[in-house]
Amino acid sequence: MRVWSRLRRAASSAHGAAVGGRPRRRAWETSLSPLERVRRLLPPEEAAAVGRCAAAPQAPPEEEKEAAAAPQVPPEAAGTRPGAFRAGELALAEVRRKHNTTLKLLCRLAAGSVLASPGGILPHHDIIGQQPGQVMRTSAGARLLLRRPSLEEYVLLMPRGPTIAYPKDVSAMLMMMDIHAGDTVLEAGSGSGAMSLFLSRAVGPKGRVVSYEIRDDHHNLAKKNYRHWRAAWEIGHMEEWPDNVDFILKDISTAAADMKSIALDAIVLDMLNPQSALPVVHPSLKEGGVCAVYLANITQVIDLLDRIRTCKLPFLCERIIEVTHRNWLVLPAKIKNGKSSQMMETQENIEEQPQKEYEEIHGQDQVVLKESEYNESLSDNAETYWSVPYIARPSYWQEAHSAFLTKLRKFRPLLS
Repeated sequence: MRVWSRLRRAASSAHGAAVGGRPRRRAWETSLSPLERVRRLLPPEEAAAVGRCAAAPQAPPEEEKEAAAAPQVPPEAAGTRPGAFRAGELALAEVRRKHNTTLKLLCRLAAGSVLASPGGILPHHDIIGQQPGQVMRTSAGARLLLRRPSLEEYVLLMPRGPTIAYPKDVSAMLMMMDIHAGDTVLEAGSGSGAMSLFLSRAVGPKGRVVSYEIRDDHHNLAKKNYRHWRAAWEIGHMEEWPDNVDFILKDISTAAADMKSIALDAIVLDMLNPQSALPVVHPSLKEGGVCAVYLANITQVIDLLDRIRTCKLPFLCERIIEVTHRNWLVLPAKIKNGKSSQMMETQENIEEQPQKEYEEIHGQDQVVLKESEYNESLSDNAETYWSVPYIARPSYWQEAHSAFLTKLRKFRPLLS
């Protein structure tokens, strides 16, 4: 009680002096919290007691004993994801470059190979056995962040023939079709295999994806990319990626006989003339099912809708969208000499000051706090939150137009 009474008296005297004469405080004092300002007026022993009272409560001893007695689960036993890189799986290296850009390099780990980057080379045998998420140095001293690639990153970095369906469009199309595990989906236009991989993951082991491609080179490339991802997934994740995609080298417009034996939950058309495939595939699509069409130009959308109208196909156009992403850049502000701005306290720990006092403090008494004074001003028990000024603006480099996504819903015509 004696400590808190002195604390109140010190706070009231400090408040009275500030209101009466309003002395000008130094700039480094304004960065202290109200509790820390009052603690500076107390003797060291009482200030330490106040700090102990304000500290966060610790866990009871019983809880600490229970946590210590809990069995420790090994990291590899906690889930199917292993902890270290293995030979044969995919690794992604990130290299920081100028203008806050990142270069991503994809490689398949092999004992006798090397990873070549603009900052030097890194042997694969140095990566194998290491934990993902570590920063390693190349032969020239450049730093690389090594980790496992996501499916989105793999489809953007894998070998391509035709232009792929970009992940931002794929995610929108999956939402359009409302695909569930166990569904059967038809894809017309395998391309490089990007959409096939996302569909394979969406339908799961009990589902099925039937992918048609008219060109032999695209058909082989899609199968190759799909096999490489499955093999790397099995090595890196200790589980098998579902083998649920059937790649068929055939023109979809001539596959009417094949469609008679298939019941489809959804259809994806990624081809130049999707209107030629609709009369063939729509009988196999369930009532109320969705056909998502990926088209590059709006004139192709017009031709598609005109063909549906003239041929009286049982499809209703629900949506035509263009998916756009706006990239933002959020970085700490820098002064003209290229260094980061001075650290300042967050708004919730700063007392509101009149404008005149603010101008006096920041315009006339700009003092740089030395390292020793800074360490003295922060105690172990004081809760002080720090921040720096940030600049947030749209990035100079934005993603360009990729495609128009058309959602067609099959309906049952009224019987006349």
